[in-house]
Amino acid sequence: MKIPAEPKVILRSCRDYDPARIRTIIREGLEELGLKPFGRTLVKPNLVASGPLFPYAYTRPEFGEGVLQALRDVGGSSMKELAAGERCGITVPTRVSFRESGWDAMLRRIDVKRYCFEEEQQVEIPLSHATRLRDYLFTPEPVARADFFVNCPKFKAHPWTTVTFSCKAYIGIQDDRHRLIDHDHKLNEKIADLQHIIQPQFIAIDAITAGEGRMLTPTPFPLGLIIMGNSQVAFDSVCCQIVGVDAATVDHIRLTSECGFGSTDISRVKITGDVTLDEARARAKGFKIGLVRVEKYFEGTHITAYAGPPPASEAGDYCWGGCPGAIEEAIEILRVFDKETDKKMPRLHVVFGAYQGGIDARPGEKVVFIGDCAAWKGMIHGKPVAIENLYRERSTLDPHTVVGQDVFAKLSSARKKLQGDVVRLEGCPVSVAEQVLALVNLGGLKNPYYDRENMLTFGRAYLGWKARVALNRLQRKRYQQNGTFRERGQAAPDLAGGAAGGAP
Repeated sequence: MKIPAEPKVILRSCRDYDPARIRTIIREGLEELGLKPFGRTLVKPNLVASGPLFPYAYTRPEFGEGVLQALRDVGGSSMKELAAGERCGITVPTRVSFRESGWDAMLRRIDVKRYCFEEEQQVEIPLSHATRLRDYLFTPEPVARADFFVNCPKFKAHPWTTVTFSCKAYIGIQDDRHRLIDHDHKLNEKIADLQHIIQPQFIAIDAITAGEGRMLTPTPFPLGLIIMGNSQVAFDSVCCQIVGVDAATVDHIRLTSECGFGSTDISRVKITGDVTLDEARARAKGFKIGLVRVEKYFEGTHITAYAGPPPASEAGDYCWGGCPGAIEEAIEILRVFDKETDKKMPRLHVVFGAYQGGIDARPGEKVVFIGDCAAWKGMIHGKPVAIENLYRERSTLDPHTVVGQDVFAKLSSARKKLQGDVVRLEGCPVSVAEQVLALVNLGGLKNPYYDRENMLTFGRAYLGWKARVALNRLQRKRYQQNGTFRERGQAAPDLAGGAAGGAP
């Protein structure tokens, strides 16, 4: 897609989640931008997590309904298909997020197709730009074949990337086993690489109630805005300005700009609407962004954190995209689910990266080294301890053969991994889900995965997910046998299975 030479961002006031009002605003935005949806039109909301534990983390269904109906108003018969698709996070089937968020009920009511991206065939996309982390990426078939792509993120802070607006939401266009590759201290580079898969023709962010401070469990912030645009970097740059951040200092936005997807200089962006940029800034005054180091984050709690740099072969002094941020999100999830989390948690020490300082662990206090790049030598409880770096070079990870971790396997092995006073959790990264389970077992906390209502919803969604993946494998074998593929007239792509739990 050609990036607009004169990008435009539209700021509109909207204080309530009224689908009819949202529909009107979005329709007027499409018309002002001169955009008409066509062909296979795909809307990607942010459903990273949803339901009672995460009420402010996702794009609201009322917002989605307004967007989808406006697309119908403007696109009409030009659209061959209108669909919504996403891959949620934290090792939960996307079916759960669609159901718990209210998106399922809304999509059925207005007759719009749903895609759970981890259940779809995965298409290989080659990369050729000089700064790429690897030569190809995988994305779900509905994304690869979309003719008109609409990004509908949630306006939020983020503990790994400062903010999450449009560019960052692209983590959701990969299934789990592919999205966790490079989801480490190179996360910002990964996000920039994902931009080469597809660019949205239209962006509309749910900033009616924004989320500050966190990503999964943010504090609600009544911003009262709908922001629309036609260029992703320009859009994110204006959103940054609203919360008082220079987009050029946000690595994933800066890197995306350097890849040719637009300028972070908002003087080159035409800003229109019924709210001025200064008025939007006034509304956002006091908005708390993310990016807090893990040592600082746990100050004053029963957990003491220590963080060294990631592997010496890769630049950087802290792993912003990996294990340290995951434990911050994990403890926040548990604080919501179990109000006595901080009181129950015993004195605990967690160590990340190549840490070289002392660890002040007293007898009976566990020390947990988290992540493959954790490395340390010294004395703990009067005994010598040597933790070796297990990090595998990026070039050894092949998206064709990587095998995702099944959440039920994690549940069964979580307690076993925590035996002894000194514990090592392997992975790069060690996911939010696995760190939730570790903290549950270490602190004797309530386990959200074992909540009766959650288990019923999760179990049904899990079985549906696996059944669809099994069907994908059969379809792939049929394709390999006869060389046919459902595509839009292009050469047949290489396919990988749609499961987070099995190799292609």
